Amino acid sequence: MLPGVVVPSSGLPQVERGTLCAVTLLGNRAPVAVAVATMSTAEMLAAGMKGKGFAVLHTYTDQLWEYGDKSYPPTLAPSVTDSAEKESAEDEEEMEGKEPVIGFSTDPLQHVDVGGLSLKERDSCAVVMGKEELNESRAVETAEGANTEVQQEAEDSRSPQEQMDALFNQCFLHALKCKVKKSDLPLLTSTFLRSHMFPCCPAGQQLDIKKSSYKKFSKFLQCMQHQKILQVKELNKGVESIVEVDWKHPDIKAFTVPEGFSSASAAPDSKSEDREQVYHAPEIIPLYGVSTKMIPLFQESGHRKGSILSSSEVRNIVINYVKTNELVDETNKNFVKVNAILCDCLLDKSEQDEITNLRWDDLLSRCLERLQPLHQVTFFGQEPVVRKGNIEPIDITIAQRSSNKKVTIIKNLELYGLDPQRVANILQQKVQASATITPVPGTKDRVQVQIQGNQIHHLAKMLLEEYQLPRKYIQGLEKAPKLGRKK
Repeated sequence: MLPGVVVPSSGLPQVERGTLCAVTLLGNRAPVAVAVATMSTAEMLAAGMKGKGFAVLHTYTDQLWEYGDKSYPPTLAPSVTDSAEKESAEDEEEMEGKEPVIGFSTDPLQHVDVGGLSLKERDSCAVVMGKEELNESRAVETAEGANTEVQQEAEDSRSPQEQMDALFNQCFLHALKCKVKKSDLPLLTSTFLRSHMFPCCPAGQQLDIKKSSYKKFSKFLQCMQHQKILQVKELNKGVESIVEVDWKHPDIKAFTVPEGFSSASAAPDSKSEDREQVYHAPEIIPLYGVSTKMIPLFQESGHRKGSILSSSEVRNIVINYVKTNELVDETNKNFVKVNAILCDCLLDKSEQDEITNLRWDDLLSRCLERLQPLHQVTFFGQEPVVRKGNIEPIDITIAQRSSNKKVTIIKNLELYGLDPQRVANILQQKVQASATITPVPGTKDRVQVQIQGNQIHHLAKMLLEEYQLPRKYIQGLEKAPKLGRKK
């Protein structure tokens, strides 16, 4: 990768796309890999030394090496011509506290470590450096001729990944100390990231979980849970929430708000917070899993039990199966002849003696009905999650209370990344009626929003127009009161 390439003072060597290059370790000219340049020198410089610069074909200790005599590279002294590079090599030897290795080693891994290498372009080959040497070489590149103290500071600097980890930790503690209240719990993890941690990010910086060592926000929260700062539970299937926070934890108590932030700015009132939050409707894709009964129909296409397919993939597999086995009715191409496999997979026992042909649409619909229903949900800024079954719609019902009063009850908001407490607060402000959060009867950890009166008109406007949720995922909108009739 080009970010690991250190440009020597003499400049990069002129290579063209497809040029074969030797990859070596810093301080040893013996190649440990063979690679092909994926772009020319001019293209590397034009790209700002970012992206993939070399495609590795063969490396020391790979399978091709194992087929040979399993010899290891010798130690060849580098031809150092640049004074800054000489100083760098001398500093490295002093840091290691030993003389440079000359000749062969009895241990093939004693002086060659190909784990976590980066590339450095020098003369006619790519010189590879270990992680510990990368910062030193970057110091030579950016501050050639600088004194030893400056180089030492560069060596101690953190990698971009470590900086992102530290930024996540800072925003996490900042959000818990200044924004989250006990009354906010349980709090959806997606809401916590979007509405509490993002506003705590310093100006000019941006939280990106993929650039951290955690890669997923759920793993970051698991780490925080191991430190006993908070507790995360899956209150709904596939939806995690923060249920408990230890505000007396030493890390939270010792955290100080960075400069540029104040307690007032970090913890705005609920009204301004609701206005600032932007909800992104999740992307929901129906999927299908191959069930045991359907294996004979799908095994010809290389699928087995549990394989996950989209509706278009199922359609293509079924069409290819019919055409491959010549099952299209010759007299009427709108029909498909039912062979033994289609009979066992798609027909009920009572139909097996009666039905010999199926229409194309009937064939495909029967196939989808007999596959295991799944769905994939992708929330904004998070990795896709595949869950079993069809996603439950947001359920809106009208219930009768004492004195003939009606209340509107909303369930399953969490499944769509909506915080029930925030929805209740917004509704309460809009309709000027009491709204509360109550447990869903018959469940332990699920909650529902309950608001006085029939408020389906306001709910429909919020869910369909403001939150842009598809109507098919909302159940109960037909129970709205008819306009012009007052009771």
